[in-house]
Amino acid sequence: MPGGGKSTVGRQLARMLELPLRDTDREIEEAVGCPVREFFARHGEAAFRDLEQEAIEVLTRSGPLVLATGGGAVLREANRRVLRQRTTVIYLRATPEELLRRLRHDTQRPLLQGADPQLRLRQLWRERDPLYRRTAHYVFDTGRPSVAALAQMVLAQLELAGLVDPARVPSPINPVQPAPG
Repeated sequence: MPGGGKSTVGRQLARMLELPLRDTDREIEEAVGCPVREFFARHGEAAFRDLEQEAIEVLTRSGPLVLATGGGAVLREANRRVLRQRTTVIYLRATPEELLRRLRHDTQRPLLQGADPQLRLRQLWRERDPLYRRTAHYVFDTGRPSVAALAQMVLAQLELAGLVDPARVPSPINPVQPAPG
């Protein structure tokens, strides 16, 4: 969902795992030369979703990385399939009320620029939560943990699943050192 923590937690995970972070929204902005909000206004959501699908297709074939997708990426079955098959999907789940608290001053998200953002968030959540849960390999509730604690929980789960080398999972006993430079 918008405001779920994808980019923030993604940055932390990428840093901890010493992997690049790629964000589909940023990739699209670089490709089209304008902010997502402006692209939405000029060309509409369908055109944006086409670019998003293309970005997901390319990025999921580009080697190890942490990928943060836009909140609506799951609306297309093709994206859900590619993400589920080629990646390990983490759903950072938050209630609409928590999301509104995080986003109450945000003016950059096109789908929340209406008269009643709380109603819109509830609608989006009802529509998308089942899709997120079906696509995700792991679900983490984001209501209380700090970003660092949430990233640590995700890493621990990935380690338990055998997807991350235990030597790369930071802990008080085994901290990951930042890469030089």
